[in-house]
Amino acid sequence: MQLVVVQGRQELGAAAAKVIAEQVRANPRSVLGIATGASPLPVYAQLAADSGTDYRQTTCFALDEYVGLAAPHPQSYGQFVRDHVSGPLGIAPERIHVPDGLAEDLEDACALFEQEIEAAGGVDLQVLGIGRNGHLAFNEPGSAVGSRTRVVPLSADTRRANARFFPNPSSVPTHAVTQGLGTILAARHLLLLASGPEKASAVERAVNGSVTTDCPASVIQLHPHVTVIADEQAADSLGRVEAMVPTLH
Repeated sequence: MQLVVVQGRQELGAAAAKVIAEQVRANPRSVLGIATGASPLPVYAQLAADSGTDYRQTTCFALDEYVGLAAPHPQSYGQFVRDHVSGPLGIAPERIHVPDGLAEDLEDACALFEQEIEAAGGVDLQVLGIGRNGHLAFNEPGSAVGSRTRVVPLSADTRRANARFFPNPSSVPTHAVTQGLGTILAARHLLLLASGPEKASAVERAVNGSVTTDCPASVIQLHPHVTVIADEQAADSLGRVEAMVPTLH
């Protein structure tokens, strides 16, 4: 595992964008796993500002989607990917895959999503955030290590954390479709991002704690190729720095 500690969100964005850009420059047809939410926003902004990388042949798979929401709903993750990834990077809609939260048969839709990842050759680089309770994507504490894409209930803590994006707390969906921990671990390279003091405990448990379903993000310790990029506040409990990544050029 490579641990990178940077000063703040802007530096985190530049460091993570460099990792992603290098992947795509090495293989223009890379398959990227796309995280949503606030953590990766500075990363995608940096990628959009980088004119030296061509993403038009890249394929993207989103980690998750709310059940009951779909683009153009402003809080759907499908719309998030369009606004912050595919649009700014010039990736065609047919190369963007987002779990279907409106499917009549959600179980079949989850199976189809897994098949699409397999048909694409698997994910080369998976971008991840981490929840305050250690959730990874929407895999809440108790999720099985081998779990695959499925429908999950959202914990009260996760719904409270996401309420800031909705008109009121009651508007936050109660369920989501998420890639499972087993799906995530099948990616060839994991890139975990964390910023802010509220993530410090979860980051410490994920990096230095026991591998346990109580902290789903701890499963990254089972993966052979992991890069963790955290700002100083999120890394406050770690007490070690392995490497620094220069800004994106």
